[in-house]
Amino acid sequence: MRRTRTRLGRGLGALIATATAAVGLAATPAAAGQTVQPGQTCTAADLGTRHPIIKSAEVAPTITHFKGWYVTEGSTGTQSVNTNTTETISVSVGLNGTVQGSFAVEALGSVGASLGLNVQVNYTHTSSTSQSISWNFRQPGYYGLYEGTKKVTGTYGSLNCNRSDAGGLKWTEGPDTGSYTTYTTLEEGAVRCEDKVPANSIMAKAKGLLDCGSPAATAKHPAGPVPSTKADQAKHDADNAATAAKAAQSMKTTQAAKPATRAALNCQPAVYKIDVPGKPLNWSAPLLANDGIRLRESTFFSAHLDNWRLCNVTERNGVIEASLWNWGNGGCATIPANIANQEQAYLTTATCGEDDLQRFYIYRDVPGSTKIGLQNKYTGSMMGHDRYADGELIRQYSSGRQDGTGTYTLTQV
Repeated sequence: MRRTRTRLGRGLGALIATATAAVGLAATPAAAGQTVQPGQTCTAADLGTRHPIIKSAEVAPTITHFKGWYVTEGSTGTQSVNTNTTETISVSVGLNGTVQGSFAVEALGSVGASLGLNVQVNYTHTSSTSQSISWNFRQPGYYGLYEGTKKVTGTYGSLNCNRSDAGGLKWTEGPDTGSYTTYTTLEEGAVRCEDKVPANSIMAKAKGLLDCGSPAATAKHPAGPVPSTKADQAKHDADNAATAAKAAQSMKTTQAAKPATRAALNCQPAVYKIDVPGKPLNWSAPLLANDGIRLRESTFFSAHLDNWRLCNVTERNGVIEASLWNWGNGGCATIPANIANQEQAYLTTATCGEDDLQRFYIYRDVPGSTKIGLQNKYTGSMMGHDRYADGELIRQYSSGRQDGTGTYTLTQV
């Protein structure tokens, strides 16, 4: 008995409209489906934006719920069987353990397009509780009832606009990378040991959990649940993996939340303003605690709060990495650790330390131009502002500001 039915997850996120295809376990470079391609021309307005580039993708059939079930003579017909959770899959992109911002959605959309699969592109997860599956058992036998999906994992990078050695501005792969997890449409079904199933399919994965060579599979047994199957071990392994993942995430969060230790900075002598091109407003550090860096007009009373130095500067493949030290309050520009995972988290200053939240990639216009785009090293987000106004906060945007309001000018004073 090999009939299955597919369904969308209960209350799950939106799907991208791409053709469904059977893809087995494989490591696949996924260059197709990108919004922009490496080497394409960009403009100065794109300096403050980024797009995902999918570097790898692996598709693996995964069983999320399973139950071994005996059907004897006289017990055929439709039955509702409560299956046990074997694995919970959460959609995530990057360090957040969720899906935040347009960059994450675009990344997952690129994954689906490149693989030809319908994948979840908004945050959701498969059920972590027992699922009831109703099935019409037409003949006696040893069945595995299952709910499963194709788990899609891989890595991504980002394409940023930057000056090119060949001349002009090009989309080039930036330094930041990350990983993603998503899954396809959920499938419910029932499978027996004697059924012939497609290799690398969800059904084949479920059949493997039946442990067809065991004495329990061939022994006479009353109608109802199988006492013990491979699914029990699968659930145990999944629980252990989930516990380890939570511990790792908790450790990462704790480390990110630790106050930065003061570090000695090697700052370049030049002093800069970070201006809005052709406008009088520029980045100004906060005077008060718990405030952020805002757009302000320089005045006699600015007290150097609008003056910045580049410190601990390195350069790789034409991209500068630096800490931004403020002359006025002696702090370094940073994204607060407690809101670093949020889209539009504001930029502020803090005690300078060895902290990737205080490190920024600087993408530059062609030689002779002072236009730049800035990206936080830890979050991968681009810096920008929501509107041009005095007092407007500088914030992070996962894809940057597509209207050019993430492009600034590094003006030496």
